[in-house]
Parts: sequence; structure tokens; C-alpha cells
Amino acid sequence: MSSCEVVQLPARGTLDVFAHQIPEVLRALLHTIIFHRALGLVRPQEVDSQLFDLTWVQCGDPSVERRIEDKIAQFTAWVEKNPSKRGQVCLSFYEKRQKAAWFGSQEQRLYWEQWYINLSTKESASLSEQDSVQQRQLQASLEECIHSILRTVNDRRDAIPPVVSSAAVTFPFDITISGEGGSVFSLDVVKRMLLTTNPPSVLH
Repeated sequence: MSSCEVVQLPARGTLDVFAHQIPEVLRALLHTIIFHRALGLVRPQEVDSQLFDLTWVQCGDPSVERRIEDKIAQFTAWVEKNPSKRGQVCLSFYEKRQKAAWFGSQEQRLYWEQWYINLSTKESASLSEQDSVQQRQLQASLEECIHSILRTVNDRRDAIPPVVSSAAVTFPFDITISGEGGSVFSLDVVKRMLLTTNPPSVLH
């Protein structure tokens, strides 16, 4: 599959978040995407948000949850060092292919779908009323992003490659993060990107 579907969340602009809201926002969006791209036998688990008046569904797979929490922790640590900056989290689904090399073959990752979550971090307002307004605005934006995910996974079924795994989370995926004013890509991620086609782009 040579083409890669790209989805921006939100469709325009960024989600304006305070630092303490980042984990819940990323959990809601990442788990929702992965659940709806997991075509295997999953154990749906409903999660009520601790910050927002919404519920999302996740796969009930501990390994997926650990991977998401690790990336959230990594992104949150970057935000602490780079307050009031824009950041981006990219969830990429890919196929594994074997490519001929000088000595035998080499595994190649062909990305077929990428979801970019764009965040603008900001310091919490000193007045609780301002915080309350921001909370309502973010809630509305988050709900729209979830609706966008549901529309996209239903409309773009042609982009899904053949299922070759019996695992609950059918397709392998990467979660990478980048930020304005300071990269948070690990060396291992950069090496993998150099060996793939259609690698995730960094935020401009």
C-alpha cells in the first residue's frame, strides 16, 4: 500500500490544554482510535473521564494501555520543560513487509494511516471562572474530535490493509511525539523512520 491516510485532530488549529488536562485528552483520543482499528477479539472497556463529562471505550489490552501511558508521560515531561509550546502526538498504523537487502531481507514498515493530535499547552488562569470557560471549550473540542474519529473510521474502510494477525489489536502501530522548540524523538524512533516509507512529519 503506497498511500497513507492522514487525519488531523482537531481538523483545524489545536486543542488548547492546561498541563493537568493532557493525560485525559490523550487517553480519550488514542484509546478511541486504537479501539476502532482493533478488528480482533477485544474486551471493550468503558472509561468515564475524571475531568470531562464523557466516556470512551478502550480495548482492555494491558500492553496497549502501558504503551499509551508511557508516551503520555514522555509528552508531559516535555511540556514541563517547554511550557506554553505547541506539541504533536502521532499515532501511526503500518504494515510489515520484507524488503530485499544485501544480506537476506530487511523488515520495512509501510504506514497506511496516521492520526495527528495537535496540542497547544498553556498555563492555568489565575481566576477559576476563566478556567471553567476553558474547560467547557476543551470539552466541546474533545467531543468533536471523537465524533471526527468515528466518522473517519467508518468512511475510510478502503484504506485498511488485509488482516494478517489474530491478535485483538490487529495492526501494529507506533506513537511518536514532537514539539515546537524542542524535539522529543528518541534516537530509536529516528532510525525506524529512516527505514520506512511515509514517515510521520514533525510539527511546523
